Amino acid sequence: MAKEYDVVILGGGTGGYVAAIRASQLGLKTAIVEKNKLGGTCLHAGCIPTKALLRSAEVYAQTKKALDFGIEVEGITFDFSRVQERKALVVDQLYKGVQHLMKKGKIDVYEGFGRILGPSIFSPMPGTISVEMQDGSENEMLIPKNVILATGSRPRHLPGLKVDGEKVFTSDEFLTIEELPKSVVIIGGGVIGVEWASMLTDFDVEVTILELGDLLLPTEDVAISEEMYKQLTKRGVKVHFNIELDPAAIEVSEQVTIPLKDSTVEAQALLLSVGRVANTENIGIENTEIELEKGAVLVNECYQTKESHIYAIGDVIGGMQLAHVASHEGIQAVEHIAGELSIPMHYANIARGVYSHPEVASVGLTEAEARSHGYQVKTATFPFKAIGKAIVYGEPEGFVKVIADELSNDVVGVHLIGPHATDLISEAALGIFLNASPWEVGQMVHLHPSLSEIMGEVALAIDGKAIHF
Repeated sequence: MAKEYDVVILGGGTGGYVAAIRASQLGLKTAIVEKNKLGGTCLHAGCIPTKALLRSAEVYAQTKKALDFGIEVEGITFDFSRVQERKALVVDQLYKGVQHLMKKGKIDVYEGFGRILGPSIFSPMPGTISVEMQDGSENEMLIPKNVILATGSRPRHLPGLKVDGEKVFTSDEFLTIEELPKSVVIIGGGVIGVEWASMLTDFDVEVTILELGDLLLPTEDVAISEEMYKQLTKRGVKVHFNIELDPAAIEVSEQVTIPLKDSTVEAQALLLSVGRVANTENIGIENTEIELEKGAVLVNECYQTKESHIYAIGDVIGGMQLAHVASHEGIQAVEHIAGELSIPMHYANIARGVYSHPEVASVGLTEAEARSHGYQVKTATFPFKAIGKAIVYGEPEGFVKVIADELSNDVVGVHLIGPHATDLISEAALGIFLNASPWEVGQMVHLHPSLSEIMGEVALAIDGKAIHF
């Protein structure tokens, strides 16, 4: 028997389950269809498990420096099986939390693969969802007034190179390895590649990054990219830029051998970090008028597709492909369905982070982007080595850079590389959201000693008024 809903969400990842919670809060009868586990990529194969591994790597690396803090520790080793066990416990705890939230919100969860049907006996419009149930029972038919596509993305592969989960991996397969290889080549120097490189080198793995362009973290400000290169190479990571790669020429046997233009790189394993692909296949888009562009679903500013009652959010629409972005897109889509007013998303003002060591976080425009937008740019940088708490932590490397418009004195971009950058960036994001000037940020009295003092100092530095440098 078909079941009717106000909203049915395809995909129970971060964007999907947050949208479901908001829909429930607004009194909408809501269901989620999820083929794997609630929480999606972020919880099970992305944000959370990678950060759990990064934390273990960080603790191990810090312990090796214990003597710097007057602590004598001998025979420092790590047990990777226990590292993986801790990661699984973290994920499981959060997974149970999401399941509880679904019960609390009286949200129906269908464990199966959902597809959009075209006009049928159930509805004159496309949008009925046929759910192929995981338990093999008869398909469920869901008749929603509105649909939200939140099917996420998956790691991109290279044509002609087979991902076997033994020698050649994407981040999905690498998360479940039982034993670390002695050496790894990472293809791609973006966010995921840099995070894995940082983690693996902390775990004493020999790491080589192959980057097609001429910068690590190419979407970040050039100053940040150059500092990340400096810090990673100082820790032993090898980086090759501007590579010309032929995937068909990569030899996979006992070793992975990658021929480059002027040299050859060998390692025990190869990790692909070359972007992600929207999951649009086999979900019934061909039964609708929904349009795709470069494999992603096209939406308007309210996240409606060409079928106005079918919305799409998160990685499936391309864009920033960040969990917190998907969550807010989901909230906005639901509020539009319910007729609620909400503040439009300004993607340039959304903070982003890289959870490597050192961490990177940024919000707004890079210096190059600001100049291309026609701003009369003024900038300032302030180093962590001038911040007392950073010295106490033993992490004085890195800096914060602020970019402002000379005419309006508005902050248009803030970029950090250094300790706890991903925690510090929210102050900058709030400042940009509230259209704050550097003077206003500088007038705020920051707690001493704290890492956050760097935000006040750099705000003063842009007008030559920094105190401690």
